[in-house]
Amino acid sequence: MDKVHSIRQLFYEQGKSVSDIAAETGHDRKTISKYLDMTDFNTPEPKKEDPENMCPKLDAYKPLIDQWLLDDRKAPRKQRHTAKRVFKRLLAESEGFDCSYRLVAQYVAYRKAQMNLDSKKSYLPLIHYPGEAQADFGTAQFFENSLSHEGKYLVLSFPFSNAGYLQLMYGENAECFMEGMIDMFAHLGGVPTEIWLDNTSTLVTKILKDGGRQLTDKFLRFSEHYGFRYKFMNPESGWEKGNVENKVGYSRRNFLVPPPRFMELSEYNHRLLAEADSDMDREHYHYDQTILERFGEDKKALLPLPDVAFDPARYETVLTDKWGRFTLEKGKHEYSVSPDHVCTNVWLKITSRQVQVMDMQHRSIVTHRRLYGDQKQSSMEWLPYLTAISRKPRSLFNSGIYDMMPENMQRYVKSCGSTDRGAILKVLAELTGRTGFDSALQTVNQALLYQVRDPDSLKNLYRRLYADVPELPPMPVQSGVPTLKQMPVDLASYDLLLQKGGAANG
Repeated sequence: MDKVHSIRQLFYEQGKSVSDIAAETGHDRKTISKYLDMTDFNTPEPKKEDPENMCPKLDAYKPLIDQWLLDDRKAPRKQRHTAKRVFKRLLAESEGFDCSYRLVAQYVAYRKAQMNLDSKKSYLPLIHYPGEAQADFGTAQFFENSLSHEGKYLVLSFPFSNAGYLQLMYGENAECFMEGMIDMFAHLGGVPTEIWLDNTSTLVTKILKDGGRQLTDKFLRFSEHYGFRYKFMNPESGWEKGNVENKVGYSRRNFLVPPPRFMELSEYNHRLLAEADSDMDREHYHYDQTILERFGEDKKALLPLPDVAFDPARYETVLTDKWGRFTLEKGKHEYSVSPDHVCTNVWLKITSRQVQVMDMQHRSIVTHRRLYGDQKQSSMEWLPYLTAISRKPRSLFNSGIYDMMPENMQRYVKSCGSTDRGAILKVLAELTGRTGFDSALQTVNQALLYQVRDPDSLKNLYRRLYADVPELPPMPVQSGVPTLKQMPVDLASYDLLLQKGGAANG
């Protein structure tokens, strides 16, 4: 328009001819005449794009691109073609392909929109009322008593106020979910009126055709006990509970960086609840209030806590094998019971942290720390096995217990004499009962080093390693005790005496 305005000004205001204007501006006479005769100066309408005809060179490849995009309808959402992937495949699989990436990207965007494959969607803002909450898990590393865990953290957020709490957990099972929720409910002093949740298999067993859900018996009991309503999101629709999705990331960045280190998980979780309280004293992202001020409305709407405590543990029976062991998590995690409970049913009480083994009269046999992870693992409590075999030491090598022992312990008990072996096994059982099997094994390693094979030496080695022997201060010297002079010793005199005695005695 600057050029048009300049040409018209030269002609209409300065009176110059078309030839003069052409010589001065360098424009063609026909172009100048067109601008002088213009009567419509409206902004031209945008040209309609027609990607299908924008480049004849792409025509040969359009059916192939269309087929790839049609096949994407059957593929998982995260494994569908992007424009870059289409371009790379054309370069690799289509001989002679020489179109630009920009052209391919324009066509792919156009066809995705036509096929409803475009991931860009519009969302309606949701209205949240006081007392409503959303829950989700995140993944985080932490160190408990110097032991690294690739664990989870459960986040409970309140969209009305943007308040949120989190609890670190060892995993993402139903026990972790319910225990974390119970602790947060207790801290809040109430229960959310409604909780929005994902379709995790720990809570939902099946999604029905009509949109309904088949829920686990334990979750139904949990929701009825606390009286909250539940709402499950559509599959692969995390944006439906966007508040907690954002809160998961915020909690990780603000509470779990760097990876936390602590001695005991429950104590650290209490600290996280207090830190979440302190974090509310900041401005709400949308309203001219602090999060804490709006959270007051959430707390007023909470349901009261029930009078009766809820037990989130899972109870089940399992059959032990011929060694008195059983497995959980489809055989990935193995736990010991005792040689007195081989090939028999035992009761299990499973929490997020422990697996307690009981007999059929619910008397406790042994308690294990619960195992987590996808790798095969085993937890062995040796005290029942060592106690049992110490009563019958002659059957050690035929019982199967010997084969389960660590290699160093096998070497040690095999090197012991048959008369001492029973006493040695009793000592090992005693040491295991005191400070755990690792301390007994370390004592055995020391016994191998010093080549001692009797019970008393084993006990002394243990005391040296683990007994808390106080260091006594020097004995004070009383003031009345006289100072004694050291008598000089002439060893040559003793030599002479020994020589005389030797001669006298022949």
